[in-house]
Amino acid sequence: MKLPPLIIGNLKANIPIIQGGMGVGISLHNLAQAVANEGGIGIISTVQIGYREPDFETNPTEANIRALRSEIQKARELSPKGIIGVNIMVAINDYNDMVKACIEEKADIIISGAGLPLSLPKLVEGSSIKIAPIVSSGKAASLIIRHWLKKYSRLPDLVVIEGPKAGGHLGFHLEQLQEGKECLEDIVCEVVKVVKDFEQKYNKRIPTAAAGGIYTGADIVKFFKLGANAVQMGTRFVATDECDAHINFKKAYIDSKKEDIKIIKSPVGLPGRALRNKLIKQAEKGRIAPKKCYNCLKKCNPKETPYCISRALINAVNGNIDEGLIFVGSNAYRVNKIVKVKELIKELVSEAESI
Repeated sequence: MKLPPLIIGNLKANIPIIQGGMGVGISLHNLAQAVANEGGIGIISTVQIGYREPDFETNPTEANIRALRSEIQKARELSPKGIIGVNIMVAINDYNDMVKACIEEKADIIISGAGLPLSLPKLVEGSSIKIAPIVSSGKAASLIIRHWLKKYSRLPDLVVIEGPKAGGHLGFHLEQLQEGKECLEDIVCEVVKVVKDFEQKYNKRIPTAAAGGIYTGADIVKFFKLGANAVQMGTRFVATDECDAHINFKKAYIDSKKEDIKIIKSPVGLPGRALRNKLIKQAEKGRIAPKKCYNCLKKCNPKETPYCISRALINAVNGNIDEGLIFVGSNAYRVNKIVKVKELIKELVSEAESI
């Protein structure tokens, strides 16, 4: 049986796979265009996206906006007919400017999490760009949708449902993750029910995508059976030729063992999933005082932060694995080789369709 396409308004992805937005610099134009050209949805992450710009150290805000524009343009040149989206964290200081740049560069969709994107409909008013919140509970989905309706008469075009097995920052309290009672299957059922109620009431189709720990074609089928219309996957796309990260970053996934993957407390204040490498072990012993502040996150106090998350993520993408923060999904240890995006998508689709 053929996998159904993902329909988001007037957008149609023949392959219902969204490549997760991974920052700093893990998913830029090269990975996004490769996924888009295979019929999926390619996503560029905005987090400190200007880290390679010559003036990044002195003028990070302008460097980030300039780089975002450039990355969308490059992705579009390489995939003129593909669906190119952008992931923007609510927690960043330049949120509004990032949204504006996405609209002006004609990105197809903005996916937004790491906080509640309550003002997003206002920021995209008058444009045709699609908007999708990331939620980790039915309660969060209901809150966002009701707020959007009340203030802006706007429904989401897509809802991404992220569970506790995702990589990077997680929308759960540390206690919830330690107890291990939260599971994506339950959350998907809960959110799908909430979304369906709004669909019926307002006569608008709102597709959902399950995310976090999805690894195989069998996983894709499982979440389709639970009512999701797509999946979002990050970890699998790191170990691809087209991923924008340094080869050392990709090898860190390949060399990782299950026991290396830990829940850490990020300097942002949120729990996150990462490899327990030299940096994390150092941070457990004591504070690594930042040498510079990039003024990137709303909730970061450079006088108190355990280490500079921007510097740690930039080190990682540049291949400095010992001093880098390496975010991973729960299944990163299962990655054993680097493949082309085309091969990976073909494998996932054929496995899903054979079940």
